[in-house]
Amino acid sequence: MLKVVLDTNILVAGLRSSSGASAELLRQARHGNLVLAATPPLFLEYEDVLKRAEHLSASELTVAQIDIFLGALAHIIEPVELNFRWRPQLTDPDDEMFLEAAINGRVDALITFNSKHFLAAATMFGLQLWLPSELLRRMRND
Repeated sequence: MLKVVLDTNILVAGLRSSSGASAELLRQARHGNLVLAATPPLFLEYEDVLKRAEHLSASELTVAQIDIFLGALAHIIEPVELNFRWRPQLTDPDDEMFLEAAINGRVDALITFNSKHFLAAATMFGLQLWLPSELLRRMRND
C-alpha cells in the first residue's frame, strides 16, 4: 500500500469539489486503500488553512464540519515523528514542513499541485512528487 504526504492544496481541492482526483484520494484513504502520513505541525497547518474564510466559503462547509473532517482525518493519519529537521531546503519556508514529513515518514511520494516548489529538494532526497491523478493511476496499476 502506498504511503504519502498530502500538501494542503490537495485537501483544499478535495473539500471544494467532490468529483475531482483530490476528493477521490481522500475517499481512498478513508477506505484504507492509501496511507496518509503527517507530523503534528503539518496537521495543525491543515486545520489553519481549511478554516480560512475563503476556503470555508468555497467549500460551503462550516467550521464545525471542518472539525468533523479533521477528526476523521486524524484517525486515519499515520503520525510521523520528526527525527531530523532538514531546513532550509526550499525557497518557501512554509513548504518545509511537507518535505520534512515526507522524508521522516519515508513515504512513497509527496502529493501536491506545486511540484516546482519541491523539485530540487525532492530530487536531492529521492522523493517522488505526484499529482493526485498520478497517485490514483498508480493505485489502479498496483
